[in-house]
This record gives sequence, C-alpha cells and structure tokens, in this order.
Amino acid sequence: MKTTAQAGMRGADVRSDCWVEITLKNEGGVSINVNSRVESMFGDSIRELAKEECEFFDIAHADVVIEDAGALPFVLMARMEAAIRRLKPDLDREYLPEMKNFSRYESTRERFRRSRLYLPGNSPKFMVNAGIHKPDGVILDLEDSVAPAEKDVAAILVRNALRQVNFYEAERMVRINQLPKGLDDLQFIVPQNVHVILIPKCEHAEQVQQVDHEVRKIINENGIKKPVFYMPIVESALGILNAYQIATASKNVIALTIGLEDYTADIGTQRTVEGRESLWARSMIVNAARAARVQPIDTVFSDVADMEGLKQSVLEAKSLGFDGKGCIHPRQIQPIHDAFAPSDEEIEKAKKIVLAFEKAEAEGLGVVSLGSKMIDPPVVKRALHTVKLAISVNKLAENWREGEE
Repeated sequence: MKTTAQAGMRGADVRSDCWVEITLKNEGGVSINVNSRVESMFGDSIRELAKEECEFFDIAHADVVIEDAGALPFVLMARMEAAIRRLKPDLDREYLPEMKNFSRYESTRERFRRSRLYLPGNSPKFMVNAGIHKPDGVILDLEDSVAPAEKDVAAILVRNALRQVNFYEAERMVRINQLPKGLDDLQFIVPQNVHVILIPKCEHAEQVQQVDHEVRKIINENGIKKPVFYMPIVESALGILNAYQIATASKNVIALTIGLEDYTADIGTQRTVEGRESLWARSMIVNAARAARVQPIDTVFSDVADMEGLKQSVLEAKSLGFDGKGCIHPRQIQPIHDAFAPSDEEIEKAKKIVLAFEKAEAEGLGVVSLGSKMIDPPVVKRALHTVKLAISVNKLAENWREGEE
C-alpha cells in the first residue's frame, strides 16, 4: 500500500489550480502545510477544508502539503480526493461539493448544437469562464486531452465542475474515454446532471448500447428522472460504414459527429484544409444522422488563428448538411454561430412555408401547399427550425407573423 500520493498541478505558469501531497503516518495527527498565493485571504479556509476532507475519509495521521495557485474550493476538494484515492483505491465514498442551482437546468433533443467548446478535463483554469463565451455546449474532456496517468484525477475534477461551475445555460457535455475504460467514467458524471455523453472511437452500435446499459443502471440507482443523451464520435473507416447503426443504437442518441484526425490516419492519408480526403465520410455522417433523425455535427477546425478559414469551413459544413461544429478555442464560437445563421433568402423561404403550414393546420387540411407545390412534413420541420434559429440570432423578431399575409 502506498504511503505517499500526489495530485494536481504546480509551477510558475499554473493558475486556478493546486498541487496536493499526502503522506500517511502511524501517529501524530494531521499536519497541513499550505503555500498559497492568496495565503493572507484564504490560507485558513484552505487548511480547514483539507482538514474536513481528511476527517471525511478517515485520515487520522498524515502530513498534507498544498501548493495553491488560486484554486477554487471544488478544485482543492478534487485534488485532495484524488490523492486520497491513490492511497486508498478501495474507497466507496465521494466528497461532493454542493450542487449549485445554476447547475440544475435541463436540455432537450432539439436544442441548437452549432458550437461545442472542448475543455481539457484536468485543467480547471479553462472551465471557470467557458460559459461566458456563450457556446451552445461545453465539453469536459476525459479522453485525448488528459494524460493517461491523470485520468483518475480528471474524472473527479470533472465531477466537481459539473456540480459547481456556472456554464451559463450551455449544454453540459462530457467526452468519456474510449471503451471499455469510458464505462468507469460514467459513475462520476451521470449523477451530476450531465446532458450529453460523447462516446469516442465509435465503430459499432454495441458500444453505444454498452454505455446506455450502464447509464440506465446508474440512473435507476440514483433516482434520476431526466434523460442523458449521447453523441457518438465516429473516427474510423469501420465506424463510417456503421454510422447509421450507431446513430440508431439508442433512443437517447441525439447527434452524430466525426473525428477527422483519427479517421484520416485510419485510411492512411493526411488531413488537408481542402478536405477532399474526408468529403465522403462527412457526407456519410450527414446522411446517417438525417436518416436516424438526429443532428449531424462536424469536426473541429484546428487552426485557431485562421478566422477566414474557419468561416469557409463552417459554410462548407452547412452546405453539406451539418448543424454544428466543434471548437477548441472560445474565439471560434461567434464565427461559427454567424456562419450557421440562416441567410435572408433562407429566412424568407422558411417564413412562407411556416405560414402555409399554419394556415393549412387552421383550416383542417391534411396537406400543406405553397402555391402549386406540395410541402412535405420534413420540409416544414426544417423551416420551423430555420425560423427558430433566425430568432435566436436576432435576424427575425419574435412577433414576425404580425403584418405577414
């Protein structure tokens, strides 16, 4: 059994984080040594929180060293718990921070998912202000952005962030690890009002069903009434070929997306700006998603300095039929929202279709027509979506029907 364990980050460049070392002893009680940049204001509260957590986990004799760089309490609690779990791997308790009221809002299948901002799951400094930038969703990432040796720590930190960080109504997403390890992540996040679980490296419907089975078990154990949605990430040739089966593997799949770095490597080529090598795969994702009645979401644009390239990439994604795109930096959010906004021509066409639909409905007609052309239900649904999107980006007034014939 280990007698010393560490968790967290330290160094001159670290902010909003801390480093914790715990050394177990046979006697002498618990001593807590804090070196903090905010010692004068928060040193006592840091020591008190560390003491309470040691008591909660039955640590009676230990030397605790904390190097603090402005960590919020939920971060300190996570780093302490991670170090203790490394000392006591069989722990069956969690030291949970309070669930804030702003963390309790719900999501829906139909909500906009134009932008989703990736945040490294082991870096709290990126989490605290992410929601201010107004992405449609924030992704707390437990997979590629987290070093293998730190994945146990990240799961605890993400759990605490879901309870304590104000994401300002952004959809609360977590990318779990590749299965089977990702199944272990679910116990940390499902009870914490996560809205969407991103399932990486998806190649078979069975992977989604494995996640769904475990999620339903956790939901039942915790008396959770709200659904947890899934967004499988297809990242291989085999996954592309099975895209429709993956998209229909569970009724709680709400979107399907693609990861091009792994996909291009899998087919033995390089990812290019033009994207010719992935056009077929991306089109397959769109068609599979639409056939399954879920949202197709495009990959990330990796050059955070190229705003014009980002705009063109989003316009291309929109032309292919995608509803959203991934972000790796907050500066990408607004350009993505702007590019996905409907054009004036699209808005005018959608308004006419919606009005024709509402007129037919009011008159009890079984079919909708615009002039001499019949309008199918999927076209009406798309028009309603366009109108709603136009209102959300202030290109159309809520009372737009007034004055319309």
